[in-house]
Amino acid sequence: MEVRITAYNQGERNCWLGVDLGTQSVRALAVSRTGLIVGQGAHPVTTRRDGPRHEQDPEEWWHATVFACREAIADLPASSIQSMAVGGTSGTILLVDRSGKALTSGLMYDDSRAVNESRSVNEAGASTWASLGYRMQPSWALPKLLWLLRENRDLIPCARLAHQTDFINVRLAGHEVAADSSNSLKTGFDLIRETWPWEVLHALRIPDHIMPAVVRSGTQIGTVCRGAAAMIGIPAGTPIIAGMTDGCAAQIAAGALEVGTWNSVLGTTLVLKGVTAELVRDPAGVVYSHRSPDGNWLPGGASSTGAGILTQRFPGRDLDVLSVRAADREPATVIAYPLVSRGERFPFTAPDAEGFVLGSPTDEIDLYAALLQGVAFMERLCFDSLDRLGAPIGHDLIFTGGATRSRYWCQLRADILRRQVHLPENPEPALGMAVLAASKGKNVSERRVSDVAREMVRIREVVTPRPDHVARFHDPYLRLVEELARRGWIQPALHEHAGRKAQ
Repeated sequence: MEVRITAYNQGERNCWLGVDLGTQSVRALAVSRTGLIVGQGAHPVTTRRDGPRHEQDPEEWWHATVFACREAIADLPASSIQSMAVGGTSGTILLVDRSGKALTSGLMYDDSRAVNESRSVNEAGASTWASLGYRMQPSWALPKLLWLLRENRDLIPCARLAHQTDFINVRLAGHEVAADSSNSLKTGFDLIRETWPWEVLHALRIPDHIMPAVVRSGTQIGTVCRGAAAMIGIPAGTPIIAGMTDGCAAQIAAGALEVGTWNSVLGTTLVLKGVTAELVRDPAGVVYSHRSPDGNWLPGGASSTGAGILTQRFPGRDLDVLSVRAADREPATVIAYPLVSRGERFPFTAPDAEGFVLGSPTDEIDLYAALLQGVAFMERLCFDSLDRLGAPIGHDLIFTGGATRSRYWCQLRADILRRQVHLPENPEPALGMAVLAASKGKNVSERRVSDVAREMVRIREVVTPRPDHVARFHDPYLRLVEELARRGWIQPALHEHAGRKAQ
């Protein structure tokens, strides 16, 4: 990514600092009002994995944040930073004391040791989670909090819950600050009533003092204290804006903030995140919603299909070369359900689902083409599922993720989805946090995040479906849907809806 420092010299006097606490590193971006990256920094963090266990040292988060921020603003006048916001991995938590000092390691977003605790949480809060449209998973924050409290009973009198972003914001402010509603979702925060479900927490015997105050993402929660300001190199008093999870931050960076707009993130797996005016309730629990700083809902779902199937089936190969050759195989002679490992999460829940290929491919290019097409078919089925649930899907569609590096695959997906798609210039979470920070803070009036994003998010390309290619994928898509229904993985309602939408 190019760092355009010249933007500041040309009159971009104010900028905003966005921080992303990623799994491998902390990233920081200083961004101008028009979306120019005027400074960037990064610093690695180490991680400890062992089966279901995944932990990190919270002190490393802070040190990496300091280094990344200092690097991002190294060539800028300190006074140019107007405000800052921090995003982090969803469901990552720890216990801290009253001063914010870490009492435990950070349990990361995918630490899945709290299996028994998740059962207890789902039993105690069944009606609450149903009203919010989801079920708790072992990797979610509330089961992990229960696990931490049971493993550290002696700490309970002095302990507080801290999400990953809370730990950093407390260091920035120098005192206790409110948590943001986005990172609090997986801890059970009721985004409808905008309060903790105390009746559930009491049933789980979680003391009131453990839970932090919560404000909606985008709210100013404090200012940078003198000590943190000296370490980072920005003025004391710089506003701190309550951030969001990394997924929501990336959605902001993609500019997907208007009702009916969707961001399809295709990397190793496929994740869809959109915007609705009303809460989408999915009886199957595979779609759950965050709350937008603007007040709308941000529903999303994650499929186990994705680009990971390509590296699994074609290890060490030049995928760009294979994609060029696959362009001549539309449609492929076989139908593929490109599942990397056992189990599917979205658009249907099927723990026993396994990938398959219907027919025998003529050669490796035929198989490769079928995999590319199969991922796009599943993406289309995801949208058909969202449409069946009543979610508006007709506004802009934005592609992000590693798969956008393949121009052909973007075109193929646009053809199969039968929709024009937008490719943003820089959809990384740190940019999303800079956009969020720019909606609040000093020297600016409060603005809707969606309005700020229109100014700061840059689209590098628009891909339009090819009219003579769209129809050729009609029958293969329906054949895949039919096979998924025959195996009992999708319900008749979705099967029928997909058929009607294809007409």
